[in-house]
Amino acid sequence: MHDKDQAFATKAVHAGTEPEPITGAIMTPVFMTSTYVQKAPAEHTGYEYSRTGNPTRRALAKALAALENADHGLCFASGMSATDTVLRTLKSGDHVIAGNDLYGGTYRLFTKVYQRFGLTFSFVDCTDLEALENAFQDNTKLLWLESPTNPLLRITDIKAAAALAKKRDVLLAVDNTFATPALQQPLDLGADIVVHSTTKYLGGHSDVVGGAVLTRSQKIFDELAYLQNAVGAVPGPMDCFLVLRGLKTLSLRMERHCANAKRVATFLAEHPKVDRVYYPGLESHPNHEIAAKQMNDFGGMVSFELKGTVEQGKVFCTKTKLFQLAESLGGVESLIEHPPTMTHGAIEPEVRRAAGLADGLIRLSVGVEDCDDLIADLTAAFEACFA
Repeated sequence: MHDKDQAFATKAVHAGTEPEPITGAIMTPVFMTSTYVQKAPAEHTGYEYSRTGNPTRRALAKALAALENADHGLCFASGMSATDTVLRTLKSGDHVIAGNDLYGGTYRLFTKVYQRFGLTFSFVDCTDLEALENAFQDNTKLLWLESPTNPLLRITDIKAAAALAKKRDVLLAVDNTFATPALQQPLDLGADIVVHSTTKYLGGHSDVVGGAVLTRSQKIFDELAYLQNAVGAVPGPMDCFLVLRGLKTLSLRMERHCANAKRVATFLAEHPKVDRVYYPGLESHPNHEIAAKQMNDFGGMVSFELKGTVEQGKVFCTKTKLFQLAESLGGVESLIEHPPTMTHGAIEPEVRRAAGLADGLIRLSVGVEDCDDLIADLTAAFEACFA
């Protein structure tokens, strides 16, 4: 059976990997080498220096490409270095459209780094297709989307956004970190580039930092590969091995993440001390129908606002036991955080608030623990916070 004919769960286990030819080892070896012996000058096996290429890294790139229905993949030292390399394809004077509900690190890279080099950015609500269309300029070269967004979990109609971009010969890049290819494959919806922080769900165990870019375009791949080799933002082979191992259980983990998150979101939506819940799996979510159309499930992230003061929200984050207070997301363990002071602290308060990110927002990365225990943990935190 050809890889493209296999179900996602099967590809997650097998894509990109083959038994090691010398020993038959079923797991991809960790090639801890910086260089490779050549038979003659420029006559080698396809590997010459590990900044340029490494067999463990190549196996991960092939696996990720298969899961995203891409033809090409590149692995990076972090999600931010992957994002940075995509931005390096642009030049001074180019314009980028991005969502106004965006990971703080991405916003920081765009505004504090690339604006200095002459790129301009427009941050708009990309769920509003009219507003998105009006944001295009003659010099727009890239549309950067998150869907679901971080942290308000808004859903953009990727197919419609892709049509708007294609009509203007603008590249569409989708950060698919929250959804993962288990739930959504943006290239199938018209995107040109998919970006991941492999630190999150793909690795899945909070023990590795990495990133990836996937595409079907040979031209885009060649340019990104050149830039990666020139700049050097590559992951080590052990990092690649850990993500590759994580992929094998991605399908199983995402099923549990999604099931738990939906129960947690429903519990929060019914709680008298909760003002608002952000979860695309709830029918009350304004983008629920679009999410149901373009995603296989609704993900493991839930955000909510308490009825109470901002300080009570911060205190709530310290009262949970299973939901541990930490940045990042997507590991098997549940995490809780306060975006305005943690993951999105790089965004100016007035910009955050204008985009709808309230000072009292709380974000949950719902893990794979027993959901009854997770709800009991939240219940105890409510009792401690509002006693």
